[in-house]
Amino acid sequence: MIEDPTNAFDPNPESSPGPREPEISGSQDFLIEGVTCWRREHAGRAALLIDGEAYFDSVAAAIANARSQILMLGWDFHSRMRLRREASGDDLPDAFAQRLDALVARRESLDIRVLGWDFAMIYALEREALPLYHMGMRTRPRVHFHLDDRHPPGASHHQKIVVVDDGVAFVGGFDLTCCRWDTREHRAKDSRRSDPGFQDYAPFHDVALMVDGEAARALGELARERWHAATGERLPSPSATGDPWPSGCEADLREVEVGVARTRPGYEGREETREIEELYIRSIGLAKHCIYIENQYLTAARIGEILAQSLEQPDGPQIVIVAPHTCSGWLEESTMGLLRARMLDRLRKADRSERLRVYHPVAPDLGEQTINVHSKVMIVDDRLLLVGSANLSNRSMGLDTECDLAIEGESAGTREAIMRLRDDLLAEHLGTSVERVTQAIAEQGSLIGGIEALRGGPRTLEPIVASLPEWIEEVLPETVLFDPERPIDTDQWLDSFAPTEVSKRERPLIMKLGVSVLVLIALTVLWRWTPLHDWIEPESIASLAGWLRGDPAGVAIAIAAIVLGSCLMVPVTAMIVTTGLIFGWLVGFFTALTGALLGAMAGYAIGRYVWHDAFRRLGGRRINRISEVLAQRGLISVALVRLVPSAPFTVVNMVAGASHIGVRDFLAGTLLGMAPGALALTVFASSAKNAIRDPGWSTILSLVVFAGLLGLGFWRLSRYLEGRESEMIRDDDSKGA
Repeated sequence: MIEDPTNAFDPNPESSPGPREPEISGSQDFLIEGVTCWRREHAGRAALLIDGEAYFDSVAAAIANARSQILMLGWDFHSRMRLRREASGDDLPDAFAQRLDALVARRESLDIRVLGWDFAMIYALEREALPLYHMGMRTRPRVHFHLDDRHPPGASHHQKIVVVDDGVAFVGGFDLTCCRWDTREHRAKDSRRSDPGFQDYAPFHDVALMVDGEAARALGELARERWHAATGERLPSPSATGDPWPSGCEADLREVEVGVARTRPGYEGREETREIEELYIRSIGLAKHCIYIENQYLTAARIGEILAQSLEQPDGPQIVIVAPHTCSGWLEESTMGLLRARMLDRLRKADRSERLRVYHPVAPDLGEQTINVHSKVMIVDDRLLLVGSANLSNRSMGLDTECDLAIEGESAGTREAIMRLRDDLLAEHLGTSVERVTQAIAEQGSLIGGIEALRGGPRTLEPIVASLPEWIEEVLPETVLFDPERPIDTDQWLDSFAPTEVSKRERPLIMKLGVSVLVLIALTVLWRWTPLHDWIEPESIASLAGWLRGDPAGVAIAIAAIVLGSCLMVPVTAMIVTTGLIFGWLVGFFTALTGALLGAMAGYAIGRYVWHDAFRRLGGRRINRISEVLAQRGLISVALVRLVPSAPFTVVNMVAGASHIGVRDFLAGTLLGMAPGALALTVFASSAKNAIRDPGWSTILSLVVFAGLLGLGFWRLSRYLEGRESEMIRDDDSKGA
């Protein structure tokens, strides 16, 4: 058990500053303890490690120098990821877990702690199966591996920190896992860019900062407190006195003050910490000439506001953002990608003086592949270098745990070094030398001018031109749905969905639910270890669509997929839209409706024969209320729930089975309630596809007309249902009286 959960994430709580509001009015400092950073500590050396070859090679060399303690925090780890892809100067294994095991075998005084995030099941497809077995049980006892689940619902531990003997520390965007290693060339084909289970992945760009001295010691304190929060075990400070800095790695900056900034959600009695967000806001507000940003996302609401305010100023700084061309995978692109497009649309509207440029990097011969920009960097003028784990997303500002390092340009030498590092990053993206970048910026008199003068080669930066249709603002959910900035109120959530007490008689029911959950997990694992995993890629989906249309059994296969998806909590509306895109509106409508009806019956059967007592006793107020409504009003109530969903499709099916509603009323009500929506969705999906493929006036006009009629129809239907709901409430009240 954790001895003091209120200080669980508070490194060195006795010496760290408490909540305070220091006088900062008129100050030009970026790093203010207790506001924009947790600690300011000295580092004799600091090096910017650009791309995986430099980072993983430096980590491999540093841990090989360890004598007492290695601490590793990460979002993900993979036991077989190779730290080095070329022959190294030591005789240690290159595979991550084997290297750690060999180190403790060689040095009896060495203790290694690896702390990963106890990840959500949605990431099971891209992570190593059974990490506790591979990292903990197959290594010697002094290699300790633990999954940290001490976070709010929906949050993640996203800090990426490696500390060796408190003498050298790494902070950045890299995880010690697969699909992260790459060279600065980002070649289209590189045989070294492969990992177990992930062959020939796309080019990957990331950045980390390595520091020594008191800055490394502070990061060691933070890592040890994270370990204590997760395990209840307090670790001693390391006793080694050597220098673990990797030989051959030159420092980019010397004798600097390093700010350690954190994000830490309010949870289990501890206060919320938003130092990284405050540092971004203050730094952007103090910028005078130019802001250079590299980041995986761009959805953070408060950061977007301050960037827009800067662009609206008549004499504000130029802003250059380097981001991935698209988000990673179709799921992120359809959520975070749309939110980024909305943010960029707002920033461009605020850019009255043409001071904003948003680019993505391009390399020769990539074809449909793009360079995955995963770095989290901001450089403000020549006065601030910021590197860390925090994305420019709401969750990185307030929900996930994050750690960034910042170096302020207090001397002429430091300011010159910061500018050179910015130009070094641009030189990589533009396929030229640092000197040429510096010269072009000086000749053009601005950052944007220099970039534009150098663009156009095989390695270059291309503008991100994707725009957001105006109508999507009406249907795109608020950022809180996909990108929350604070933890969910668990008390309120549990009060709505769960019972307050569980008796001994109900424990077998909980076990039954647990077994069912394990079955769902087993089905999820199938996506990781069978060819089904490849079906979620866009290319595979397109190929599958063509095959389904041409195969005589394609409709039957699609129906079976909808039935399976409806049992696995896949949104039924998404499956209906996909069916319409594949088969067209007519065949798609009957296919989707048949699959939805059969899927509803499958859920009904589960509720009736498997979870009947469990749902009714353990379902909580909202679930039981749905059950009561369904049982009282039969066919009409099912139709109303289908037309205006009050719970996920799968949940309604199972609750209906657990209630007293008859199968005939359930099936007829489902058909009556789902047919209009299924028809509307399939026709709209088919029309949208035609409009995209043939953007003529006729197709676009038909799509607009249909969308208008659809919106009008649903508006009229919602008004009718509101009236019916009021009548039902009055009937219930009169009966109760």
